[in-house]
Amino acid sequence: MRIALSALLLLALVGCETVATTQPGAVGVTRQQTMMVSSAEVNQAAAGEYGKVLADARRKGVLDRNASHVQRVRTIATRLIPHTAAFRPDAPGWAWETHVIQDNQLNAWAMPGGKMVVYSGLIEKLRLTDDELAAIMGHEIAHSLREHARERVSREMATGLGVGIVGAVLGLGETGQQLAGAVANVTFNLPHSRSHEIEADRIGVELAARAGFNPHAAVSLWQKMLQASGSSGPQFLSTHPSPENRLQDLQTYADRVMPLYQQARR
Repeated sequence: MRIALSALLLLALVGCETVATTQPGAVGVTRQQTMMVSSAEVNQAAAGEYGKVLADARRKGVLDRNASHVQRVRTIATRLIPHTAAFRPDAPGWAWETHVIQDNQLNAWAMPGGKMVVYSGLIEKLRLTDDELAAIMGHEIAHSLREHARERVSREMATGLGVGIVGAVLGLGETGQQLAGAVANVTFNLPHSRSHEIEADRIGVELAARAGFNPHAAVSLWQKMLQASGSSGPQFLSTHPSPENRLQDLQTYADRVMPLYQQARR
């Protein structure tokens, strides 16, 4: 058994790849990422889990219930998505989907491959401007572009927390079911790491600026979040970076991409 396990882990490590999933952009995100599972497998698993979330919301009568919210979110998405090409030339052609779920929680998320949900609580409770809503959506799109879910699943596998997933990837189990569970877990249950949040913040402000949304709205958004949720912040914005450091970083990178915003407005 020990020899067999060692062989499996060796095969898994051989299957690793170190990649930069995105181009640096004006904000200069260049961190290399280690992946142990393919984009295609993760995207397929994510699409299945996304379908389950939508089906559950539809059954409860809370999917896309407010037509004005849906139109607003999708209009902003339509402006943001073409500018994903600055980071990944293939991204504008993804099968993007955006829905609004009627729920009071201050939350939004994006699964791999561009499957996104915004909860109505964000829009209604915080009275978001379009610029602030674009900051949220740009942040979530950035997680998809950087394939953070794929990276986190890979990290679980590498540290032995996902031994079952390793077996599935090597054809020793039900790949789809186990991988889908892992993707759902990192999307809904586990907080993003500090590096993931910082990358999403920085790429998000650039996407917003390129689309003609004021990147400094990310700062006012974060301030509203803190006010509404206390010093720890809501689920949408992980507590890993301290609020003070996060505000400063957002301010710095919003300043950096202001020329892109001014050019887009012209």
